Amino acid sequence: MSSKPTTVDEYIATLPEDRKKAIAELRKVIKKNIPKGFQEGISYGMPGYVVPHSKYPAGYHCDPKLPLPFLTFASQKNFIAIYHMGIYADAKLLQWFTEAHAKASAKKLDMGKSCLRYKKLEDIPYQLIGELVSKITADDWIEMYERNFKNKGKGK
Repeated sequence: MSSKPTTVDEYIATLPEDRKKAIAELRKVIKKNIPKGFQEGISYGMPGYVVPHSKYPAGYHCDPKLPLPFLTFASQKNFIAIYHMGIYADAKLLQWFTEAHAKASAKKLDMGKSCLRYKKLEDIPYQLIGELVSKITADDWIEMYERNFKNKGKGK
């Protein structure tokens, strides 16, 4: 029986050496650039940053016992993933990021709604990820979240 990591350090320790280095570097860049108000932890089995209940008591609308998720990253089977809810919620931020990524990397951006995928570790644009992370404060994220997600589908 294996146990799931409960801290980011435990998560990183479970990774193969090459992935360990990439995820540790990603964490370092995120921690250096993320605005105050977010809290590091494990969300959905991945390292990430949330708005804690102490700042946003309502929590996540899908499960109010959970803090409001903002950013997670993970070593998936075939790629490193970065899940950034801000690029899903803010069209201007998404446009900025896609344009900046094209300038920062010769590789085509592999992206879902909020998921950035990097199959080759050397293709991760760490500096650009740091800049992306710095662009939304916890208060900005709460406002975007309430406007875009929280009340969708309720009281129609």
